[in-house]
Amino acid sequence: MTDSTTAHPSAEGRPTKQVDENMRDECSRQLRDVLDGRWIELRQRARAELPAELMLAPAGLSIEEHRERTTSSLLKLAELGYGRAGFPAAHGGELDYAASCVLFEMQAFGDLSLLVKTGVQFGLFGGAVARLGTHRHHAAYLADIMSAKLLGSFAMTEVGHGSNVQALETIATYDDSTKEIVIDTPTEGGVKTYIGNAARDARMAVVFAQLMTGDENHGVHAILVPVRDEAGNPERGVTIGDNGPKGGLPGVDNGTFSFDHVRVPKANLLNAFGDIDDNGKYVSDIDNPNRRFFTMLGTLVRGRVCVGGGSGASAKKALAIALRYGSTRRQFAASEDQDEIVVLDYLAHQRKLLPRLAKSVALSFAQNAVTERLQELQGGPADASAERDVEGQRELESRVAGLKAVTTWHALDTIQACREACGGAGYMAENQLTQMRADVDVFTTFEGDNTVLLQLAAKGLLTDYKAMWGDLDVPAMVGKFVGQVGERIVERTTGRAGIQRLIDAATGRDDETATDSLAWAGSMFEQRADHALETLGNRLRKATKDNAFELFNNAQDHVLFAARTHIDRCVLEAAVDAQQAMPDGPAKDLLERVLILYALSSIEEDKGWFIEHGRITTARSRAATASVNSLCQELREQVTTLVDALGVPDELITAPIVQ
Repeated sequence: MTDSTTAHPSAEGRPTKQVDENMRDECSRQLRDVLDGRWIELRQRARAELPAELMLAPAGLSIEEHRERTTSSLLKLAELGYGRAGFPAAHGGELDYAASCVLFEMQAFGDLSLLVKTGVQFGLFGGAVARLGTHRHHAAYLADIMSAKLLGSFAMTEVGHGSNVQALETIATYDDSTKEIVIDTPTEGGVKTYIGNAARDARMAVVFAQLMTGDENHGVHAILVPVRDEAGNPERGVTIGDNGPKGGLPGVDNGTFSFDHVRVPKANLLNAFGDIDDNGKYVSDIDNPNRRFFTMLGTLVRGRVCVGGGSGASAKKALAIALRYGSTRRQFAASEDQDEIVVLDYLAHQRKLLPRLAKSVALSFAQNAVTERLQELQGGPADASAERDVEGQRELESRVAGLKAVTTWHALDTIQACREACGGAGYMAENQLTQMRADVDVFTTFEGDNTVLLQLAAKGLLTDYKAMWGDLDVPAMVGKFVGQVGERIVERTTGRAGIQRLIDAATGRDDETATDSLAWAGSMFEQRADHALETLGNRLRKATKDNAFELFNNAQDHVLFAARTHIDRCVLEAAVDAQQAMPDGPAKDLLERVLILYALSSIEEDKGWFIEHGRITTARSRAATASVNSLCQELREQVTTLVDALGVPDELITAPIVQ
């Protein structure tokens, strides 16, 4: 496909298509490089090395065929060394910790069943052993985990408890007489469910359970529990079930575990944050049980970073398919003597796809930012004695929670829009969109339900990060907040230099013409997020011990809006920082136009709020809509450049409609 870009004069003064295409390719390369970010070489390596025949599954496989293929592909990826990313070098690991998140993104351009299967094996199961275990576990298990010789599961979610991990019902009781831990499922609600790798492949599971010594409950801890022998049969006392067909991810063998007084050695306790000594006494460097619990969970934040990045990559692939198809598909003629018009030349079609493309680009920079921050905070030693930036860790957890929610919802919405943009062809399995849509659906609820995660992000904004209490323990949260807030909102963490310079230069809101600028859009994002947070704080200041839950529950829409607008601001900040760091030239200018479209589309969606709160007039609201239209038409001419910049390997786009 080619753009309708302006030709540039040759040395003889005549336009040359070659010069034009060379400039387009260079612009696309520069944009792709800035989108690739700090791990540019790793992304380039993945594009070059990951074979399509391994990364893609043919349409129409049965569930069992897809599961078998997924397991086989996982083993081949391990042979290629892709299971070693982010593990300790002392035990054969390669690359840095956050590099595994980057590889997860790149693998998301392929079959998402394989992506999730590898995420369970290397990220969840292996990551738990690496981050929650100590040297004895690393030496015993990591080599086999990285090579996929030992396949495992991450057994946290239960029938009765998903988001509320602190209330899990599985019990792990220490028996001092035998120096063993006894794992038991006391109720139907305590059955582990939706567990990846459980139904057919896992031989060991990291089981999260309430750890008991005597009559004392030390809260949720993780224990390594063998679930199958080498022949594939369930271990004694372990009952394994199959969740069966799902709405998506047919190649992932989700299943259930229940335990009937299963005994494992005391050494199987993953003891980075709490242990049982030789005298049978519980010991921990972190005295506060809530702080210990959230510190433990904080080390597993990488899973949410990966899910956000993987869903964002899927949205990019869907956009690449839909935009390429829209650039060739013709429908209707403007007049009787004309050919039918390419559908992407229709403004309605541009509006369906280009604002979502702009948001995908902006979210990429936010994803890069949290990945870099993850490396800074958790890229060092994983043991409990390592020095921690507690405030930074809490801020990271809050931002990752909100970004995961925003990105996964964006991916689901975008893939559906792309499916519709391709008409009936988009509904054909061979064109890749329907399976992608089905697979991404669950991303909105695993690694944390999105609504709960936005509440978590709001809680992080409203409370001192140094105060660690129960997750969404509303009376405690609101009570603590009332004691802290006074006349201020605590933990104001935004305001990076790049976007602040833009805001300082923003045109005043009484100027009816200044919508088409990053400066004005940045100012609107700032005002929206600040006002949402301040007014939420004022509502919650009215809380008492007796009305705390009712007050918080009645403010749920406000809580979610405050979190979402904060994340929107963080996304724009990260994108502006990356854009301003680029060398001057066409690529930087084009990225600026893309980011303006992202920002204006967000403002347009919330125009009711902006008008109600006096941030814009109705005239400026109409001007913002006109600017969105104008930008869509302008960027339509740069679609090839922008799609190529997304960095989706051509080998992984097999849809016949774009061949």
